[in-house]
Amino acid sequence: MPVRIAMIGAGSIGFTRRLVADILTVPELADTTFALMDISAQNLDMVAQLVRRDIQANRLPAQVEATCDQRAAVAGADYVISTIRQGGLEAFQTDIDIPLLYGVDQCVGDTLCAGGIMYGQRTIPALLSICRDIREVGQPDTLFLNYSNPMAMNTWACNQYGGVRTVGLCHGVQGAHWQIADCIARWAKRERLLPEDYRLHRKEVDVVAAGLNHQTWFIRVTWRGRDMTPLLPDLFASHPDYSRTEKVRIDVMRRFGYYSTESNGHLSEYLPWYRKRTHEIARWIDLSSWINGETGGYLRVCTEGRGWFETDYPNWLAAEPPRFTPETRSEEHGSYIIEALETGRIYRGHFNVINQGRITNLPADCCVEIPGYVDRTGINMPVVGDLPLGCAATCSASVSVQRLAVQAAVAGDVDLLKLAMLHDPLTGAVCDPEEVWQLTDHMLTAQAAWLPNYTAAIPAARDRLAEHERNGTRVKLTETQGAARLATKTLAEMQAQAAAARANAQAAGKGGMTEESAI
Repeated sequence: MPVRIAMIGAGSIGFTRRLVADILTVPELADTTFALMDISAQNLDMVAQLVRRDIQANRLPAQVEATCDQRAAVAGADYVISTIRQGGLEAFQTDIDIPLLYGVDQCVGDTLCAGGIMYGQRTIPALLSICRDIREVGQPDTLFLNYSNPMAMNTWACNQYGGVRTVGLCHGVQGAHWQIADCIARWAKRERLLPEDYRLHRKEVDVVAAGLNHQTWFIRVTWRGRDMTPLLPDLFASHPDYSRTEKVRIDVMRRFGYYSTESNGHLSEYLPWYRKRTHEIARWIDLSSWINGETGGYLRVCTEGRGWFETDYPNWLAAEPPRFTPETRSEEHGSYIIEALETGRIYRGHFNVINQGRITNLPADCCVEIPGYVDRTGINMPVVGDLPLGCAATCSASVSVQRLAVQAAVAGDVDLLKLAMLHDPLTGAVCDPEEVWQLTDHMLTAQAAWLPNYTAAIPAARDRLAEHERNGTRVKLTETQGAARLATKTLAEMQAQAAAARANAQAAGKGGMTEESAI
């Protein structure tokens, strides 16, 4: 029987087309049925047309169904993939802008910090509804592959409360692995261990990365049998680009001894040290790319990408269709996992799963990102052992926030939600308890349309804010665009650089940072 794959949140142009192409490079999966689902009929129709055109151009028998009915998409699915952004760009805007009023400056705001916590409150109920449909109408052994952030919270909730086997997927490890390989190659060429024209592939550098999603540590890095970990701080500090764009990661590596998987901008908002004083933020970030630390950077590129795709769609449809070949296959885990399970070919990667003692000095119930391998027997995750103590301490702080946030989302518990905010490293470093309490009420009321789990609690939150206003006890807010915010490009500005705008629209919805009905 052909494999059936439901893709929920398929209105995201970058990831949907990319994953379909990746899967269809596998000969045994050429007749796959893709059930594309999105809450936006317009976005879904545009993406479905492109995917059908791509399949036809590659002369493959794969089928595409497009529906706004989640249950219909999931029915009979062997695999379900989530790339949703609950609330789209409208809610995302409040994840960035409201915390700024309280002094909390975020680059992405989708994993931890005030924005990431609220993103989880919106997303967990939506994912649990997908889990319910999987249990009721999916195949008995359907595998749920989650790309939606906040990755650790979402995957934790689906496994513990959704009753569905869920694995979280992100490309952060691969990206950082390439950076490490680049640094080692430059060093090896200086040492005359490699010829000048040699391109060192990341797979030639052996690594073990372990921790939490977006806070995973390269605890082992070897090349040709040599331990490269002690050399990495100096290799990164002397790199012509990374020395400028990865200042937070380099500083953390010097102090902890290990490189973190996530980008400079992401990492800076998960820790209490680099963004808590507005006047010092510029010291740690670089504005050559949003991911290096720009205030609200990912919101900006997603907003630009959506506007450009909607305008440029006829040109996308008229462009030469991509060819599905092994050479053009991406490094996203999803297609390789499905291939391994269906064919028995072994695939190794780093996946997000419930810990269950695999990292021995983190709680058993939390969601960790660790190495694993996949074959026809399933997804196999070995025991890593202890994280280095400093790395474990940082991860443990995040785990506490995640646990509070997950249970708050499931129960619609405002008290737990406020404690999650209070214990968040950056939010707690910037705000005092009363500011945290009012920030949480402010975000709850602003995002009420996407928080069915808090329906009973939001009127009281609104009343508390009004009472503070009447009594003059509301905390002082600061009208600011942030320490390092760039203006969102207009359509005219993007038209002047059409190729760059098209690439941005393609990349803005890639991998674990995709959107439902918010291309």
